[in-house]
Amino acid sequence: MGGCISSAAKAGRVLSSRFSSRRPYPDYNKAPRKLATFRAAAVVKDPSGNNIHEKYTLQKELGRGEFGITYECVEKETGEKFACKTISKAKLRTEIDVEDVRREVEIMRHLPKHPNIVAFKEAYEDKEQIYLVMELCEGGELFDRIVAKGHYTERAAVMVTKTILEVVKVCNEHGVIHRDLKPENFLFADASENSDLKAIDFGLSIFFERDERFNEIVGSPYYMAPEVLRRNYGPEIDVWSSGVILYILLCGVPPFWAETEEGIAQAIVRGHLDFSRDPWPKVSKEAKSLVKSMLDQNPYSRLTIQEVLGDVSFEELKDGLLNTGHALPDLEVKMLMDAADFDGNGTLSWDEFIVMSIHLRKIANDDNLARAFSFFDKNKSGYIEIDELRDAMIEDHSGPHNIEQVIKDIMGDVDLDKDGRISYEEFKAMMKCGMDWKMASRQYSRAMLNALSIKLLKDKSLAQIK
Repeated sequence: MGGCISSAAKAGRVLSSRFSSRRPYPDYNKAPRKLATFRAAAVVKDPSGNNIHEKYTLQKELGRGEFGITYECVEKETGEKFACKTISKAKLRTEIDVEDVRREVEIMRHLPKHPNIVAFKEAYEDKEQIYLVMELCEGGELFDRIVAKGHYTERAAVMVTKTILEVVKVCNEHGVIHRDLKPENFLFADASENSDLKAIDFGLSIFFERDERFNEIVGSPYYMAPEVLRRNYGPEIDVWSSGVILYILLCGVPPFWAETEEGIAQAIVRGHLDFSRDPWPKVSKEAKSLVKSMLDQNPYSRLTIQEVLGDVSFEELKDGLLNTGHALPDLEVKMLMDAADFDGNGTLSWDEFIVMSIHLRKIANDDNLARAFSFFDKNKSGYIEIDELRDAMIEDHSGPHNIEQVIKDIMGDVDLDKDGRISYEEFKAMMKCGMDWKMASRQYSRAMLNALSIKLLKDKSLAQIK
């Protein structure tokens, strides 16, 4: 993977296709690497074996990189598809090349499972190759979607950037600096518009200790923080790179560009941001302020990951609901905040806001409502019986402790014809007029919002929001 984005002058203020080959971009200004005096006999610690072909069938080629080829592979026993990144040991010509690969495997094993980090399965190694088996992502690169779109809407750009920062947050919390954040290193799980975005390359990532500083210049020039060029940096560089990506998402070109690597480096160190050309005059002052704060030359005054992710306040929630077509009175917004505020701290974290937003968008679709209804209507009678409602709450371990009282509240509020069960029409009316839940208990509204959201998110048939 690699490549970069062209200058505005040559690209007509869109991403240039001349870099679509994804040739690895050289890690310029790196300290000279000592040539290995031996061919590494073993690179990966504790591989699963030395014959990947016993367990997997390697199929079509997915892409090529500096050290090898990535294939689609199939696990013979299960038929499940994965991606297999092969690394030619003959191309690991220096001791640091070997250490980079070894560390990449260690970091992927070390990081926890996360929806925005490609899942690592296992590694094999024989005399000629290293094989890294991981989750298969079939939706293409973030880079390609930027090329296709030209630039993103403001809301979509912020959402993508927040996703990237969630990855950075997980990395930093587990003692890892990514060091090479760029659109080419993020793939979509599938081709749908709302597909999960996943980080797929940790080849330049490194473990770090608190207050530890680094001096090796690594990464891709357009995304490098100024302190990397000055050879004195820490985890703050990942916020800078995320800010560069946000800038690109908003306008289609990098903030610091030139025809040569030296020119790019000089532009980064100067730090001048151009907001005069289209589409910047139409971009909100809040978005421009966020870009400026993430691209602060001083890493110590630059926004932290936590500050960027932030909390969603009451007023921001009102604005967000209005922008998504859900204008509600203040009282109902407050009730919705209470229901979605799972940790009870009076504000909505970004995770809580996302759950609530996804919930609102999904329940607005009749097909999704029918599928959601089927979660509860286990016997397919066309009604949600009391026992089915009880089973659904018991199945959801985060549900209320006073289940029987909550069921009574639900039935009293939702069962309009008082026949002791909930019809689909009653269910649909409840979901589309969610604030009619106000008669039920706080425990009910919170638990049901949480439980239904989780069930919808887990159901593969609802994976694509309509």
